[in-house]
Amino acid sequence: MRPAIVMAATCLAILAGCAVGPDYQPPKASASAQQWTSPLAGGETNGPVDLAAWWKNFGDTNLDSLMTVAVQSNLTLRIAEAHVREARAERDVMAGSLWPSVGTSGSYSRNRFGQNSFPPLPPGTPLDYNLYSASFDAAWELDIFGGTRRAVESASAEIGAAEYGQRDVLVSLLAEVARNYIGARGYQQRLDITRQNIQVQQEIMNLTSNRFENGLSSDLDVQQATALLTATEAEVPSLETGFDQSVRHLAVLLGQPPGALMDEMSVEKSIPLTPPTVPVGLPSDLLQRRPDVQRSERELAAATARIGAAKADLFPKFSLTGFAGLESISTGNFFNYASRDWSAGPTVQWEIFEAGSIRANVRVQNARQEQALDAYQQTVLVALEDAENALTAYAREQTRRESLSQSVQANEQALELSTQLYNSGLADFLGVLDSERSLYAAQDALVQSDQTVSLNLVQLYKALGGGWQNETNPIPSVAVSH
Repeated sequence: MRPAIVMAATCLAILAGCAVGPDYQPPKASASAQQWTSPLAGGETNGPVDLAAWWKNFGDTNLDSLMTVAVQSNLTLRIAEAHVREARAERDVMAGSLWPSVGTSGSYSRNRFGQNSFPPLPPGTPLDYNLYSASFDAAWELDIFGGTRRAVESASAEIGAAEYGQRDVLVSLLAEVARNYIGARGYQQRLDITRQNIQVQQEIMNLTSNRFENGLSSDLDVQQATALLTATEAEVPSLETGFDQSVRHLAVLLGQPPGALMDEMSVEKSIPLTPPTVPVGLPSDLLQRRPDVQRSERELAAATARIGAAKADLFPKFSLTGFAGLESISTGNFFNYASRDWSAGPTVQWEIFEAGSIRANVRVQNARQEQALDAYQQTVLVALEDAENALTAYAREQTRRESLSQSVQANEQALELSTQLYNSGLADFLGVLDSERSLYAAQDALVQSDQTVSLNLVQLYKALGGGWQNETNPIPSVAVSH
């Protein structure tokens, strides 16, 4: 008898160490993720990357403080943090199934036997009686084929996906704060240039009016100067609207009412300058930093584990159940040894016929795992594309900005010369008009290019996964979930 018991226990132990379904293996990085295809021509280098606080590279203390408030107060980030807590609690719920469940119960009832009951009661038996009972019951489903363990494995992977999802929200939040801040400063500078041009154009209109009054020019010059001035003045409302919208959205990102930052941001400051060099690392490093890639990998792990959980339903389920308690018709002897009752024993349940639904569920989980794998591969490609595009845009916009800077210098000289010639009567007003129009357009384009360079750098930092670090160098405590 004992050898049989030992053999059975050994078999159960061996089976308990097994889990049906595929064992997860992380996908290997693509061979194309070894070198950048875009030339590093904008100050980028392959040096080591430190992106935990990339916005400090702009050297703008206002931006630094806005980032701190955003990480502490943004509501979307708080939602993501709550999602992480939810995933952890769900894993704990699932893990509880690995352990026995124990409960207790107690009851009292007033009962009566029927006078015509079968079999007949002995004469003199009271028909009315009380029944008191109290018991402990326990049940333990043995995870022989690993279905519950696979479910816990899936839930643990979902925690990782939620954590990386939170970090993805953080990366997007920091980039959005920087974009709106840079956008607001860009509108401020464009407004400043527009107002400067309005002042210059007002002086030119006064000049043409004086010349017309003195008979040195026609009214056409006055009307052309007026048309240019009013067209430039018409740009102011749209630029002010752009500034207001950027500041209002910035306040919402910080979890504040839309008008909360108006006074603070109304103090004019220049567009944050980009650093001379930008280390970007290698594409293979990118895949380890991007939280969306890591989240997709964890979702693939969860989908793989769910296959095993589904396959476990094909096999029988073994449980140990039992209860022990007291039962009596009188409180006087309720706690006596004779009032005890108990039951214990194993049970087996096997769904023999389910019309193919269990195997269909396995096929469902297999298909979902294939979808998760394809989604991961797509996420990797999109991550590489984002980084490559950001590298190219950042480098080429710097080249464009240099050309625009030279254009502004040339247009300034052209306006000065054309104005002198017009005052001397050696040239008509059309040259002045064209020079002023070209100068304003070049100045506005240069400011927009300055803004675009900074925005492209923000996009590059975001594409590189900037704004958080891996577990060996964790993100600041204000950004992680409770």
